[in-house]
Amino acid sequence: MHEVAILAYDGMSGFESGLAAEIFGITELSGRFSADIPRPWYSIKLCAETPDVRMIGGATVHAGYGLSDLATADTVIIPSVRDVTEPLSPVLTDAIRAAHDRGARLVSICSGAFALAAAGVLDGRQATTHWIYVDLLQQKYPEIDVDPAPLYVDGGGVLTSAGCAAGLDLCLHIVRSDHGVRVANDIARRLVISPHRAGGQAQYIDSPVPEPAADGRIAASMEWALSHLDSPIALDDLASQSALSRRTYLRQFAKATGTTPIKWLIEQRIQASLALLESSSLSIEQIATRVGFESAVTYRHHFVRQLHTTPSDYRNCFAGA
Repeated sequence: MHEVAILAYDGMSGFESGLAAEIFGITELSGRFSADIPRPWYSIKLCAETPDVRMIGGATVHAGYGLSDLATADTVIIPSVRDVTEPLSPVLTDAIRAAHDRGARLVSICSGAFALAAAGVLDGRQATTHWIYVDLLQQKYPEIDVDPAPLYVDGGGVLTSAGCAAGLDLCLHIVRSDHGVRVANDIARRLVISPHRAGGQAQYIDSPVPEPAADGRIAASMEWALSHLDSPIALDDLASQSALSRRTYLRQFAKATGTTPIKWLIEQRIQASLALLESSSLSIEQIATRVGFESAVTYRHHFVRQLHTTPSDYRNCFAGA
């Protein structure tokens, strides 16, 4: 039987450890809920450095296994760490490294990637974490190829996921890899969750308008553009609003924002469309027009390029959320 060890430590998320226990321990549920799940399934155990662990919110859970029990685990789940700025226990990182060295599959959820990084098992690998933490992870561990975009990264023996909900997607991905699509979809139906969100689908990052530029003329042109997103806007229009030449405007805009005016404008059009996808009944074609794209085809192209999913799939995930 495939043994799954779920790490526990003070300050951990009960949701993240619980979602792993729910999926990999589903056969322990009674009655029809766990009927027809193939056997042998997974066995799960909660492992911690100390037996009693205090979770977020104050609840205390008892871990029936110690870190030495990772020695027999086939898969190790690492939930979010309490504080990404604090050093982790050497005993914990040593246990993670030892599990990796003997071939266990390591799986992190959200900021659990920092535990993998501290253990040195992400060196030279592509990895992801919650978008809030990607810059810090890359800064602290430059030898890791940190990708801020995907929901999860399957690196073979080491897998990382973004936010805690992306941990669900990654756990289902593991089931899909181990037992096939039908079984993974069946479990998703029983848990009433989306059966498959591809790992390459982008995290949904709220992209705020950049801080006003030191040059008030650039800031003024950006504010004007945001109030006219439903209209065609050319580079010359933006330059005209700032009373700068085209060449000077391009240079000053890049200096202020780190990007180009057209790229920034496309990002703002996509961002404006998200609220309409989430809360309106407008068609994709109507939304494309409302935010200033010349056609639904152009809108879909830029949407997929930015978020790695389609407007329709985004709406299915977030409408009414």
